[in-house]
This record gives sequence, structure tokens and C-alpha cells, in this order.
Amino acid sequence: MVRPGMELRHLRYFVAVAEALNVTRAAARLRVAQPALSRQIQDLEEEIGVDLMKRSPRGVTLTAEGKLFLEEARGILRSTEDSVEKVRALARGEFGELHVGYSPSPTVEILPPALAAFQRLAPRVSVRLHDLAGNELAAGLRSGLLDLAVMQRPQGENAPGIQFEPIVGYPICVAVPPSHPLARKRTVSIGALVSEKVVVFRKSEYADYHHLLDQVFSGLPARPAIAAECDSGSSLITAVESGRGVAVLPSIFARISGRRLAFRPLSPAGSVLEVGISRAVQGDLTPAAEAFCRLVRTERKDVPKR
Repeated sequence: MVRPGMELRHLRYFVAVAEALNVTRAAARLRVAQPALSRQIQDLEEEIGVDLMKRSPRGVTLTAEGKLFLEEARGILRSTEDSVEKVRALARGEFGELHVGYSPSPTVEILPPALAAFQRLAPRVSVRLHDLAGNELAAGLRSGLLDLAVMQRPQGENAPGIQFEPIVGYPICVAVPPSHPLARKRTVSIGALVSEKVVVFRKSEYADYHHLLDQVFSGLPARPAIAAECDSGSSLITAVESGRGVAVLPSIFARISGRRLAFRPLSPAGSVLEVGISRAVQGDLTPAAEAFCRLVRTERKDVPKR
């Protein structure tokens, strides 16, 4: 520990003299006057209350206390330099910890490449990913537990206090098993869904998805019957594949499901799932978070149009 009356320059001066074992040579290296350097070393000894050096015409030698203090002083200076470097790196967005929330399925095309690029750009930043439902992402952003989130546009009660920047949009389709009659059509009329049972995400965790369904079904005389509510993208795909019902999903799910499901555009077209960057309106992004956002934006040009 540096005592109240002791300054870092005292430690630097002492280390320089202790390493040179000569006040004159140390003064030249430090570019300070020799008398001033001698006074600083004397002040340091008075502050500590012990002799750190023995003086002679040939130079100085360290006392036992001086040898121990040299080790300690070097450690303090190294720690100080490390701290300064880390703070500067943090200000450049090259150090620290970044908490990123995300919705797994909608972000599969933009998040992984952005994350890989960021890790190459800032390897000393520890990125903590948080796979959460929409309401949890919004709550995490507001509370400050998350720095940002890559997710679909927050809707309803998830929207207040959240600033959303759209990156890419995915048309809404109907997903059916490949053997389903609707799979033989080029497009599917929204009205045709009235007679179908649908598989949906659980409303308590995926309120934003249900807002999207409200838009899609707004013109229908009656809403399709719900066959099952699922708690994840994989379970929903499995439910549709097994024939429990069809699903209304953004086109990005075609990449996730592969050949397990057939996706057909809805007619008339119009509804789109927007995926982008969410942040708290009252929050401030760190330099690392800003850099991460820039990389997410660059992925927009690489996402194929659907």
C-alpha cells in the first residue's frame, strides 16, 4: 500500500536509484536534478521511518529493508501500470465484460458472425450471452443486467423504455410438414388458416410473437384453434413436424428447420418480423457495446433477401 504522504513518483525515484545503485546515474535517467532526487529519497525514508539505502562516495547500497521495499515498489508500479492500461483499453472498447441478450431462432443469421468478428476485434472483452424470452430481455435491458440485446422488435408491455434499431426483416410464412396439402401450394391464403389447427409459442414467455400473430390474424372472421403451446423453437418445429398443427413463423425458421418443414409465403403478404438491436433508453452503451453494435449492423448486407 502507498501511505498517505507517499506518491507514486517517490516509488519510481526509489526504484530508479535502487536499480542504478547511483544517484547521479538515476537522476540522468529520470531527467531530474540530483539534489532534488536525493531529497525525494530522503523524504521517502522519513515517511517510512527506516533507512532504505546506505550512501557512500562510490554510490549507494540497499539495506535489508531497502531490498524488500524494492520488490514491493516494483509490484505497486506494475499494478498501477496494468490498471492504467486496462482503463484505457476499456475506453477504447478493447477490455471488459459485455452482456448480450438474444433470441436464439430469429438471430441465427446475424448474431454468430457478428460475435465471431467482435472476438477477433476485441479478444480481451469477455462476451456473456444470455438466451432469454422477450419479456426477460426487456427486463434485463431496463435493469442494466444486459448491455444490449439482439432480438425481434419488442411489442406491447415489452416496448416501454426500450430503443429498437431494426437490422433485418423476415416475411411471415406458414410452416407445415412436407406431406401437408398446403405444402403443394406456392402461397397460402391467410383465410385458409381458419380451418387449420396452429402450434404457437407460449404466450407468457413470447408476448412479442403473439402480437405478431394478432397482426396476421386481424382480418380473419375467426382465429385458428391452438393445438399446442411450445416453450422453444425446437419444440415448436417438432410439434409441426409430428402433425399436431401448422405454424405461423418468420422465414428465418426455414433455415433452422431444414427439410423437416415446408415454408410457404402467406397471401396477402405484409407482416414482417423485424430483428435488430435493443437497448435501454436510459442506458449508456460502453465503447465495447458500441463496437459490437457496429458489427451487427455490418451483417445486414450479408443476410440474403427472402
